Amino acid sequence: MAEKIEIILNGEAMQVLAEWTANDLVEGLDLRGKRVALELNGDIISHNRWREATLSSGDRVEIVHFVGGG
Repeated sequence: MAEKIEIILNGEAMQVLAEWTANDLVEGLDLRGKRVALELNGDIISHNRWREATLSSGDRVEIVHFVGGG
């Protein structure tokens, strides 16, 4: 069985696989291709760094969706 860790996503505890990256999280939440910004422990992570940004137990992640309008 794969090891899981607990992160805090938008203020709520969430279990994810220990080897997940920020990219895996975005895909796991079915947000791939959507306009989102990701903050990991207070730092904005640019989209081109999502695959290398590994998640650790206790990490605080904020994901913001961009909504168009006028």
